[in-house]
Amino acid sequence: MTTNRVVVTGYGLTSPIGNTPEEFWNSLKSGKVGIGPITKFDTSDYNVHNAAEVTDFPFDKYFVKKDSNRYDLYSLYALYAAHEAVAHAALDTDNLNRDRFGVILSTGIGGIKEIEEQVEKMNTKGAKRIRPMTLPKALPNMAAGNIAMQVGANGICKCVITACASSNDAIGEAFREIKFGFQDVILAGGSEAAITPFAIGGFQALTALSTTEDPERASIPFDKERNGFVMGEGGAVLVLESLEHATKRGATILAEIVGYGNTCDAHHMTSPHPEGLGAIKAMKLAIGEAGLEPKDIDYINAHGTSTPANEKGESQAIVAVFGTNTPVSSTKSYTGHLLGAAGAVEAVAVIEAMRHSHAPKTAGTTELSDYIEADVIYGQGRDMEIRHAISNTFGFGGHNAVIAFKRWED
Repeated sequence: MTTNRVVVTGYGLTSPIGNTPEEFWNSLKSGKVGIGPITKFDTSDYNVHNAAEVTDFPFDKYFVKKDSNRYDLYSLYALYAAHEAVAHAALDTDNLNRDRFGVILSTGIGGIKEIEEQVEKMNTKGAKRIRPMTLPKALPNMAAGNIAMQVGANGICKCVITACASSNDAIGEAFREIKFGFQDVILAGGSEAAITPFAIGGFQALTALSTTEDPERASIPFDKERNGFVMGEGGAVLVLESLEHATKRGATILAEIVGYGNTCDAHHMTSPHPEGLGAIKAMKLAIGEAGLEPKDIDYINAHGTSTPANEKGESQAIVAVFGTNTPVSSTKSYTGHLLGAAGAVEAVAVIEAMRHSHAPKTAGTTELSDYIEADVIYGQGRDMEIRHAISNTFGFGGHNAVIAFKRWED
């Protein structure tokens, strides 16, 4: 069966460390962390006081005031990233075969801000005061639908929700749709806006969030003093195309996607398999589809949430597949954990790392736990050739999604 090569020709993002790929990469390279005190609501009654907020979202670039009433913040982040991606890829959406132009945009929670506000209004003022647009704003699929409407994509359009693995699954499914000839172009990624009273309170109740007061030491993946993740927000969208389609329109190619692995631990609602068995299989599937051997992988962007159970299993899984010499880092140390948008933002980090021949450090981490055997990059980043890389995302429910990337070489 003939298959297509799948390439990335553009991306856009909004994040705690930058709203353009250049800003984002410069922050990663220079060690600029986007974590600080929560400003979106009063945290006096919370044990958790830090998050990674988008502090300078360029709303006016694509939106007008009434759009805040039409779209939840997670949709605004997604739409911004999509428009930026289309511009970055120099994609003329008016001249595409729109039936072969799709959107796969994921989220972990969707419009949680809208739901919280309207439930409170219902409880204080009655059900008749709920805004008519509440459900269209809050539904998790609406970011994908809203993007499709704005860019005229009549092909595949869906939202994959697999918790923190969501946007890697979105990218993986888009990869397969193009690889097997069903679509020519897909906007793929994820968006999240869950720095809200209920979302922070819920994860706090799970004891999943960091209670460290120092923002520089709050998200410290693989560190012996880590005690939970830091909530992040934002979104990222990648333009995926078949190589043939990209070449015909003279697109600049940024990277190639070469493999995707998806498994389930089938073990526990919130905890990963202690030996990382599902992660091992997902990484093997991703590099296997790419036709690569473990020795071919030059860099791994870890799931690395700064939670003890996650990283013990992930380190074991990485060592089981790649040994102890493959460099690993977690960019959640800069951005916090963007839940359903994590994989998309980290895909941009991986591609930028490949393009700049530099693996970013794990910021804030100063001393690894004794049982972490993986080659974690901390202290300072490493200048190194990165020809092949993988990005790991693992989610509640035991979901594991891994994407394999190849540096573009003419």
